[in-house]
Amino acid sequence: MGRKELLSMSPSETVRIGEEMGRVARPGTIYALYGELGSGKTEFVKGIAKGLGVEEWEYVCSPTFTIMNVYEGRMRLCHVDLFRIRGEEVGALAIEEYLDDGVVCVEWAEKGRFEGAVKVYIDVLSETQRRFLIVEP
Repeated sequence: MGRKELLSMSPSETVRIGEEMGRVARPGTIYALYGELGSGKTEFVKGIAKGLGVEEWEYVCSPTFTIMNVYEGRMRLCHVDLFRIRGEEVGALAIEEYLDDGVVCVEWAEKGRFEGAVKVYIDVLSETQRRFLIVEP
């Protein structure tokens, strides 16, 4: 298991951190995102989309109401937001179907169980600063 800590001083740095993760992502990777409301989870996913070659990555938005958005790049990106989901409803989303040829990012991952996921913990340090703890299986 690998662990690394990164510091972001701005939303654009948060995107850059995600972009680096997206560039090295492999099909079947799940990023389980943990952090309070406004911590930068969606900015991180924008970066992953950019790293995966999603052309309009800057338009990635949190699927709070739609629950799931799918973007095409060099690999498919499935972006899931569990904020409005109850735990027993997570299985009905069938996110494993996106893992054969893509990457899944799950916001509010504490509402489900994601075996083998890369866990990304985001702590708010100030209005613009965030600390990322990335734990790989």
